[in-house]
Amino acid sequence: MPVRARATKGCPFGSHRANGGLPQAAESLDANPTIWSNELLIDVEILNLDSSSMRQITEICDQDIEGIVKRIGEIVRARGKMHNPVTGSGGVLIGRVALVGPDFPEQTLHVGDRICTLVSLSLTPLVLERIDAVDCRSGQVVVCGHAVLFETGLFSRVPPDIPLSVSLALFDVAGAPGTVVKTVRPNDTVCILGSGKAGVLSLFAAREALGQTGRLIAIDHSAKVVDSVRALGVADETFCLDVRDSIAVFAALSKATDGMLADLTVNTTNIAGTEGASILVTKDRGRILFFSMATSFTRAALTAEGFGRDVQMLIGNGYTSGWVDTTLRLYRDNVGLSNFLNRVFSEEAPLGT
Repeated sequence: MPVRARATKGCPFGSHRANGGLPQAAESLDANPTIWSNELLIDVEILNLDSSSMRQITEICDQDIEGIVKRIGEIVRARGKMHNPVTGSGGVLIGRVALVGPDFPEQTLHVGDRICTLVSLSLTPLVLERIDAVDCRSGQVVVCGHAVLFETGLFSRVPPDIPLSVSLALFDVAGAPGTVVKTVRPNDTVCILGSGKAGVLSLFAAREALGQTGRLIAIDHSAKVVDSVRALGVADETFCLDVRDSIAVFAALSKATDGMLADLTVNTTNIAGTEGASILVTKDRGRILFFSMATSFTRAALTAEGFGRDVQMLIGNGYTSGWVDTTLRLYRDNVGLSNFLNRVFSEEAPLGT
């Protein structure tokens, strides 16, 4: 693979690789490894597909590892990026710096430095030479390839004190706890839908913001997951419910809160059809943070209108100032959380080949 940089700058937002458009919206990207002077070339080691995308690919391939590998390869070859055409989402990656363009903003990087990108794979130029392993549970895919980071692309150096697979999981969803800790207000009743990595981190972020005030409720469809969350002791109440069943979720929350419902609802699920539950469990003038790539914002808007519910609906942004520091601090400061994530995303977790 040639490792060199052009003498000229590309567009800071990457439009030069998207036929003049924006990279995320583009059908395909130019992933040529000959970078412009304001780009960064990365030797990719691991992709972390977002939960919604991994779930969709796993289901369509009927859990078959060879089929999953084939499908991921097809998407990347066709689009020049890992941009799931069904979910519209991507994920993040970990790799080592291969070349720093002379006009790339961060000149303290060196060849060989291990970094994690903090922008979506749905807008990151990517070529895969091979896929070595897939872990459907974590969404992590061991690969060999290269990627390009634009001048405006966010990244973080991988911390040496946190297992690599855990770091990747943390960086992938750092926007959720980073936003939750800023959105929770004292004395709020907070309801978290979904208890995957984003959900559990959001629970700890909400507890930190609430302190000893307010109320924290966790809901997930898996009894095993609910038992694990209950054991963490971070939520005041936990429920095992199918969050697609809006009426059942509403009934449980209404009973638990004496009809007061939630001031803030955070949706971190990876399945479609949960907008109704999010809206019904949130009181009038309450807030909903949709941090799920499976969300249909058309459905959410029309459902809120249909219910006559005056709620503020917030789109979860993968970036918010201080989000990485917040997430790493939550991991380091909460032994229960770190043990939980280390167990779930252990580097010794079995990977299908």
